[in-house]
Amino acid sequence: MLILNQSAVMIENDYTCRFQSTYTNCIRFLFAERGWMCYNQNSFLRCIFRRYCRTAAREKPDSGRVELLELEQAKKRVDELRAVIEKNNRLYYDQDAPELEDFEYDALTRELKELEAQFPQLVTASSPTQKVGGTASSKLPKVTHAVKMESLLDAFSYDELRDFDRRVREAGIEPEYVVEIKIDGLSCSLEYENGELVRASTRGDGVVGEDVTANVRAIRSIPKKLKDAPEFLEVRGEVYMPHGAFQKLCAEQELQGAAPFKNPRNAAAGSLRQKDAKITGSRGLSIFVFNVQQIRGKTLTKHAESLDYLKSLGLPVSPRYHIVHDIEQAIAEIEQIGQNRAKLDFDMDGAVIKVNDFAQRDLMGSTNKFPRWAIAFKYPPEVKETTLRSIEVAVGRTGVLTPTACFDPVFLAGTTVARATLHNEDFIHQFGLCIGDTIQVRKAGDIIPEVIGVTHHAEDAQPYEMPTVCPSCGAPVVHLEDEAALRCVNPECPAQALRNIIHFASRDAMDIEGLGTAVATQLVEKDMVHSAADIYTLTREQLLTLDKFKEKSADNLLNAIEASKQNNLDKLLFGFGIRNIGDKAAALLAEHFGTLQAVREASAEQISEIDGFGGVMAQSVVEFFAKEGTTDLVHRLADAGLNMQWKGEPKGDKLAGKTLVVTGTLETLSRNEAEALIVKNGGKASGSVSKKTAYVVAGTAAGSKLTKAQALGIPVLTEAEFLAMISDENT
Repeated sequence: MLILNQSAVMIENDYTCRFQSTYTNCIRFLFAERGWMCYNQNSFLRCIFRRYCRTAAREKPDSGRVELLELEQAKKRVDELRAVIEKNNRLYYDQDAPELEDFEYDALTRELKELEAQFPQLVTASSPTQKVGGTASSKLPKVTHAVKMESLLDAFSYDELRDFDRRVREAGIEPEYVVEIKIDGLSCSLEYENGELVRASTRGDGVVGEDVTANVRAIRSIPKKLKDAPEFLEVRGEVYMPHGAFQKLCAEQELQGAAPFKNPRNAAAGSLRQKDAKITGSRGLSIFVFNVQQIRGKTLTKHAESLDYLKSLGLPVSPRYHIVHDIEQAIAEIEQIGQNRAKLDFDMDGAVIKVNDFAQRDLMGSTNKFPRWAIAFKYPPEVKETTLRSIEVAVGRTGVLTPTACFDPVFLAGTTVARATLHNEDFIHQFGLCIGDTIQVRKAGDIIPEVIGVTHHAEDAQPYEMPTVCPSCGAPVVHLEDEAALRCVNPECPAQALRNIIHFASRDAMDIEGLGTAVATQLVEKDMVHSAADIYTLTREQLLTLDKFKEKSADNLLNAIEASKQNNLDKLLFGFGIRNIGDKAAALLAEHFGTLQAVREASAEQISEIDGFGGVMAQSVVEFFAKEGTTDLVHRLADAGLNMQWKGEPKGDKLAGKTLVVTGTLETLSRNEAEALIVKNGGKASGSVSKKTAYVVAGTAAGSKLTKAQALGIPVLTEAEFLAMISDENT
């Protein structure tokens, strides 16, 4: 922990830097020219500080000329930066789980660009400054884009926007600009033939993306058919998750004991790239279309005209786009967008300036990564200082202790906030948090409050220590192996009991309508329910003692409880809330073993044999059924009459032992439906073609998978041939 204040002085390479004002300009100048802040000594902030020291020293009137870095030093730093940036690119684009915040990533990228400009001999084709985005996932079919999906050059100050305008005018262009909101989501291409949606794909590396057609078809806000459409149309847009949908998803993940998505962008990307389109369709995704990539059958000459045209076709276009006639008008519009960002129901990470005229765009062209006719302005994160008053510790469904900072209310990104998660014990120690500290708070993605630093420790303050016993039940808390979190392992912990009951009754579990959070809380507080088994002993008389419960509501809940007894085994397994086991994994367990007793008796090795199960998941199942109290719970549920057998249709054997790949657009089946039929008939549905593939089922626009199958000599089936293969007539 390092604290910088108005008098703080740090020296590197014999140069002194003083910090005297706010943190918010960090993103523009890599470190505040006049500011004081606290930062933990990770590699990012150290490198930012070093960079700032060099810059500040060069700008000091009396400092003289600063010698350039030696080539060897520069190469070492460039290699470090590329490694960090490439790692975050993989996490951001391919796994939807970045470690760096946007402003941190941007700062590192800017330092790399500066070093490459200073030492052009270090520039390579593989540098992240020369490439777009990430790589297409191996989990999804690949698509080669006919028109490259480029990235945008970033600007962090208005002077950089003025430099962009100067470059445009130096190209002999008198520009008219369009300014629009930059949506923070996952870039996606939509292709329409005669108005029919035929393909959707992610950006990937700009040249090769992922085929997500089936998933996009499940998004309600994306039109599947356009009226009065041209012969062919390819548009580019940003798939995003509205704030309301994101908050709902996070609540569901918390109930399931799963790690919630960090922000709506990650949630949108992870939801769009699901193997099961039903999951994508349930996540409330939407899209804003912002560019025409290709069009046949219609002539468009300007960007604003194209957006108006797309809107007339029924496509949801960028929600705010304005034509301006000079760069100062563009800057004024960017300021307006920034002032209104808190009112938006979606994340935005900047504003974009584009040359309006397509002919002028063609004249300017592109680099290997960016168009020269557009630039993105990135807003600095809004940061406020406040005083930490207390730290509250809550116990989750799986026993994890989660600390929450309680501080003096501040108005931040459009709302008043007074609480922010502190994640775990390591996070608290990282900042050396003490009650009474002056802390810095921001909203990650303009939505989730978080503590990012300490600017002043309270006098005589002592670092906060997490409790050694559970705040709910008083049992000792422990660190499980390889976990940062503290966990209460008492099976009778009241806090865990409440969370477990809420989860047990939730829609994806036992689906007991009427037994939500408020009712469950009353049942636990009134000592009527201690475990899921107690739900099935509730009486009408007991329910009538609950707030707002009348005879009808009591009867409705009892009927829902009774109906839940007939649920399939997978619902019960998911309702148990086993760590690392979601609803899909629960279904695989139920189908594979057939009865709850068989699941309970299975070893980790036997469970690991299920396709899609790893060692951690298998061990979680074994540990759950070995826990004290689980046997009693199962027996009580059995005595209550709950179904404990798999009631799904038995698999056929027409495709037993065979691996099939579905590619292209089929006439009557979606890809998910075709793959479900493969599994139903005993086969395995795979997303990639290999020597182990028995058949490839190919529809229209099959692409590279078909090509590979032909090269390997793998039999290719039409949809009709596939359906004939699994029909009862072939029994």
